Amino acid sequence: MADKEKLLEVKDLKKYFKVSRNDTLKAVDGVSFDIYKGETLGLVGESGCGKSTTGRTIIRLYEPTAGQVVFDGKDIAGSLGTSGKKELTRRMQMIFQDPYASLNPRMMVNDIIAEGLDIHGLVKSKKERLERVYDLLETVGLNKEHASRYPHEFSGGQRQRIGIARALAVEPDFIIADEPISALDVSIQAQVVNLLQELQEKRGLTYLFIAHDLSMVKHISDRVGVMYLGNMAELATSDELYDHPLHPYTQALLSAIPVADPEIERSRERIILKGDVPSPINPPSGCRFRTRCPFAKAVCAEIRPNWHEVEEGHWVACHLHDDSVTMG
Repeated sequence: MADKEKLLEVKDLKKYFKVSRNDTLKAVDGVSFDIYKGETLGLVGESGCGKSTTGRTIIRLYEPTAGQVVFDGKDIAGSLGTSGKKELTRRMQMIFQDPYASLNPRMMVNDIIAEGLDIHGLVKSKKERLERVYDLLETVGLNKEHASRYPHEFSGGQRQRIGIARALAVEPDFIIADEPISALDVSIQAQVVNLLQELQEKRGLTYLFIAHDLSMVKHISDRVGVMYLGNMAELATSDELYDHPLHPYTQALLSAIPVADPEIERSRERIILKGDVPSPINPPSGCRFRTRCPFAKAVCAEIRPNWHEVEEGHWVACHLHDDSVTMG
């Protein structure tokens, strides 16, 4: 990816939540990755691994505890001020997981979509405002008659299209899609993903696509990152990650993807992880995956694995693939 320009650099990002006087939940604990202009980076992992918190911290819905978020050459993890935050929200938008909860039920669709236009002063008249709303509705596969309706009058897929239109209204460069299809029927999921891909091609958008569905993530993503308990486990191009997974956790996740061919499905080996995901309040020492890893050794409990590049573009945090560490 050396010939591509970086839009976002996340460096050792941490987000901790104080849950009691003595307990701190380490939701994101030292995550690093880059996103290049015009690409889609998929972020996957089990529920509670910190992927949604990572997205919300990047866009500053949560204040970072530590680390850097460099967006288009500027560190946005520190103090931004009112004008800085306003500019950030114009260039960086979010599509939320639940289209039922993310739309204000008391607002009509035209006001929901145009809210960003009003805040940033992007339209000069009511007529221009309404024309922009109509254009955005048509862009996402709806029509202008929908502008005067309320969210409860729409299906889940239609509501998510309204959420996409709202995100597009301010013409952002970067969109964080936080599990945008998980609350939708399977028949609608492909339509929404195809819409996102069409919009990316037409508008030159860059995506962070957060999801559970590994097969859908492969379909939409140029590269895929795997998270486990607040840490990055592996990152590579979609084909490389799915064809040659290095981290035992990635291997287990991929082995759970159903195969359409019944004969292959019956004969292929599944990796069943034992035990439950540890608590992020009291994570294991060393490698956080070691308590469920079939290959764990003594060093895994003592030393946290380095996040390093095994080969060009393929990153992993695992002692099995670190020549500087002796497994014992």
